[in-house]
Amino acid sequence: MECSPYLVVALSSTLVALGMLILWRYGHTPTRYGKHAEAWEKQPGQGRRRLHLPAKCAWFLQELPAFLVPALLLALRSPPRFAPLGCRLLGSMFCGHYFHRTFIYSLLTRGRPFPLHTLLSGMLFCVYNGFLQGYYMVYCAEYPDDWCNDIRFTSGILLFLFGMGINIHSDFLLRQLRKPGELTYKIPQGGLFVYVSGANFFGEILEWVGYAIATWCLPAFAFALFTVCFVGPRAYHHHRYYLRKFTGYPRSRKALIPFIF
Repeated sequence: MECSPYLVVALSSTLVALGMLILWRYGHTPTRYGKHAEAWEKQPGQGRRRLHLPAKCAWFLQELPAFLVPALLLALRSPPRFAPLGCRLLGSMFCGHYFHRTFIYSLLTRGRPFPLHTLLSGMLFCVYNGFLQGYYMVYCAEYPDDWCNDIRFTSGILLFLFGMGINIHSDFLLRQLRKPGELTYKIPQGGLFVYVSGANFFGEILEWVGYAIATWCLPAFAFALFTVCFVGPRAYHHHRYYLRKFTGYPRSRKALIPFIF
């Protein structure tokens, strides 16, 4: 397989456009899953119209393509080795994130049952984005020999690791709010939740911005922008949900960015 710059630009542009569409669509109305599905599903007949899967199974199936597709591209590469820096970045950062989301996070999550249509949409996106990131990094990415000494590389790696740490720690704190089998929502405490309602989302944004800076390529920046457009509104609606539901919710907390938003 050879690199096609036109394909990379087309797929990246589509990803950006999709992010803008999601931001416009869900900027004022939250997606109907998780805590935001409760009110809608209480309407007569609405809950019965949607098929759901257990959270552990749904998260595993949804995240798997984002790990599997680039992993297959790496395995099918001729010769199948990690010598080019792009392959190492893809395998360690992108696949590393989705290995955790697929094989660790999915087994630990205590979330609500997942709507089937949301799962299918997520799977399609993970296939699409997994192919875009994998295709570019395996077949198109070229870096100078001293790229590992570049400030963009080192700062991007550090930001990625910092964001991943925040994301994993925040998910841990959210799990501790529930006992196994419990589905009620409580006020998140500790960690970056002291400052924002969407600490896990903030960590994920930092991850992909760091990945984009370290790889310095169009597909990664497109994915980072998509992440902001997708999880940003969710953090905002989570924040509004907490303020409505809990009278004692800390008013000093922001939605997504500490001290700012």
